[in-house]
Amino acid sequence: MKKNIAVIGCGHWGKNLVRNFNDLGRLSAICDPDSSIAKKYADQYSVDDLPFKEILKNPKINGVVLAVPAHLHAPMAIQAMEACKNVYVEKPLAMTQSEAISMIDCSKKMDVKLMVGHLLQYHPIFTATKHLCNSGELGKIQYVYSNRLSCGKIRTEEDVIWSFAPHDISMILSLIDEKLKYVRAESANITQKKIADKATIYMEFISGLKTHISVSWLNPVKEQKLVVIGDSATLIFDDTKSWKEKLVIYRHQFGKGKIKNEIVKGEAEYITIPESEPLSNECKHFVDVVDGKLLPKTDGAEGLNVLKVLTAASSSIKIDSRVEMESNGK
Repeated sequence: MKKNIAVIGCGHWGKNLVRNFNDLGRLSAICDPDSSIAKKYADQYSVDDLPFKEILKNPKINGVVLAVPAHLHAPMAIQAMEACKNVYVEKPLAMTQSEAISMIDCSKKMDVKLMVGHLLQYHPIFTATKHLCNSGELGKIQYVYSNRLSCGKIRTEEDVIWSFAPHDISMILSLIDEKLKYVRAESANITQKKIADKATIYMEFISGLKTHISVSWLNPVKEQKLVVIGDSATLIFDDTKSWKEKLVIYRHQFGKGKIKNEIVKGEAEYITIPESEPLSNECKHFVDVVDGKLLPKTDGAEGLNVLKVLTAASSSIKIDSRVEMESNGK
């Protein structure tokens, strides 16, 4: 098995990518502006510590993984693709839609693959959630919402929408195969004047289906939950639970109780899904993309759709009004 993937950025999240690509036997080189961090991981995994320019020149490296600040995603990804490297870039894909379109165009021009790290798309529990929704197990979907709440690191370069919401936007857009009608958002800046610490994003699709996403890094209780409400059952993906309790379905009935229009809630039915690490699955997916076995599940187009919602949410907060989306596609 050839070692042909380089990871750029070995910090808070990048170190996990380094570990996973090493475990897969594909890590060839690393790069980090902090020389002490670069040396630490180069020695730990017995790989080369190279400057970014040297990685781009290395013909043995076919895949480049970018775990760098978001404002560097577009310029570094384009440089890598112009050097004929397949690219995996962490979320968000870019900071602007024009940057994302340039990345997609470069990918097509150079005939290389572009993948964005929307991790939960590679979570076995979300895969099962999507299958159950598509199979009609819940009946007609009536509403979807997600909560991504924690009490942790406060960012200074990006607000809570751009930091937390991409994963939930990606999941909801994947579940609901429709064009968006509008996006509306509201937020609160509590610890810093110009950076939102908590926010809620509301989305409506052209069918009238509505969803919302709540995000906060000031919540005393950690919550990572996706709830899909159908007319015959409700499905809950709770990523804070133990593996056996992460996915539960309640088969409720409308109007079947003693009181007219009463909802009779069914008993909790836990759904057993084989356990595997989402990040390992995501990294293995990129390996298969580099090897030409698969197309990226979360490709540039998917990343652009998520970016459109992020941009619309930010715009909505600025103008204190909803942003129409239907003419812009999904």
